[in-house]
Amino acid sequence: MPKLRLLFGVAVLVGMLTVPLTASAVPPGAASATATFEYTQNMHPLGFSPNPVPLDNTLPGQGVFNSDLAFWGDTAVQGTYSGFRLVNVEEPDNPVEIVDWTECTSPTSGTGNQGDVIIWGDLVIRSWNSPTPAPQVGGVNIPVTDPARYTTPGAFCGDWPMFREPAAPPLPERGQEGVHIIDISDPANPDVIGFVDIPCGSHTETVVPDLANNRLLVYSNASANTTFGSPQPGEEPLNCRGIDIIEVPLDNPAGASYLNFLPSGDPATPVEDHHACHDSAVILGDAMKVACSGGNSLTIWTTDPAEGGSLEDPMFMHHAEFPGVTIGHTAAFTWDGKYPVCRHEPGGGGQAQCQATSSVVNRTLFFVEVETGEVAGSILHPRPQTNLENCTWHNLNVVPTDKGYIPVRANSRSGISVVDFTDPTNAHEIAYADPAPLVDPNPPVGLELGGDWSTYWYNGFIYESDITRGLIIWKLSDKAVAGAKKLGHLNPQTQESTIDLK
Repeated sequence: MPKLRLLFGVAVLVGMLTVPLTASAVPPGAASATATFEYTQNMHPLGFSPNPVPLDNTLPGQGVFNSDLAFWGDTAVQGTYSGFRLVNVEEPDNPVEIVDWTECTSPTSGTGNQGDVIIWGDLVIRSWNSPTPAPQVGGVNIPVTDPARYTTPGAFCGDWPMFREPAAPPLPERGQEGVHIIDISDPANPDVIGFVDIPCGSHTETVVPDLANNRLLVYSNASANTTFGSPQPGEEPLNCRGIDIIEVPLDNPAGASYLNFLPSGDPATPVEDHHACHDSAVILGDAMKVACSGGNSLTIWTTDPAEGGSLEDPMFMHHAEFPGVTIGHTAAFTWDGKYPVCRHEPGGGGQAQCQATSSVVNRTLFFVEVETGEVAGSILHPRPQTNLENCTWHNLNVVPTDKGYIPVRANSRSGISVVDFTDPTNAHEIAYADPAPLVDPNPPVGLELGGDWSTYWYNGFIYESDITRGLIIWKLSDKAVAGAKKLGHLNPQTQESTIDLK
């Protein structure tokens, strides 16, 4: 059970205690899932939908982790390294799995194919981030010289075959990767109906509804600085330093196609000065902005036609660099569009970067002025972790309220963090849920990957995608989130409207 202790933020006393709850106060499933957690008095574990991943590296399923989340009505979609799950969350204290679809992976490995997800009505759009492996005959790769290498599937996503592509300069011989379009009108039997091949792959993705043109745009992020071929001086090289934009017609989603590439930097500057986009965020309404976090930088565009932008061709505004940042990761806007919240991912999310001895910049969350790119404030991770816990600030969204700026954030092995930065110069943590270290039973040494991949606020509850446990649902009792707006759906990297602070 959680230990009793005072909580301190960065030079700020958080006025609450961690206290154990009686067994009757927490539903049994949630109680079991959070038995090793220490959490603040205003956090209440409510529901649990298990999708356990073995900690023992010798067992099948080890490494097939749970990843990101999205929501449509009472359905949550949880990405996994082999597909996704659909979970009915109509009763948050009793979530019910609809399907655990595990048919979108390579036969040799799911590693690296983290399965970022978007949901829109009866569609799930899923990122595939690993080059399709070479097809095999009798356990031996078909050689490059054999034409069958390019006509024999090397992997499948559902019934959709995935192939190798022959070299086509400047592209080398490569495996297909990109974005799959999946029909979930029969939720128990997802059906892959389309695929868009992207040489850069799709590490993460952000949906941009363009309903005036009866389509979805998908901003696909490669998270890689790859440049293809050997361009001559003055030539524009084919590269991955930006956002690939895909079009999905709503009246024919199977006809999804590649639209164009958005460089992540000033188009007037050399490609070498641009950076990969690990994640991108979009806010529509009165704000009409795009933010991409990657490398050591944050890039901001406008999609407002009055400022020269559009949804399919955003206009570059500025590019902000953060000294000491190496892997820019996540960006999310406040609901008035004034501040992107961003951070980086030192160690790729697999290292213990929240120790008291870790560098300050590795533990810092930044709040940035959208119009200038200047840092308006920051917060240092307030709860140092051990050297056996992989930890960085990770995926988040901001609570849709007019009362303040309240991001709800995953932090890998330090769990959930809820922050108030209504005054960006005085940000402080107002709630958390922090699990104990995991132990690999075979062998019981070293750092074991786990914790929160994503944590999001949706319609009055906090949804936590735990890498090795599944989906945990919490209730936060705090005046900062009382009366927050309810939404019909949520793809957390996309805010379809704006809310001004009162």
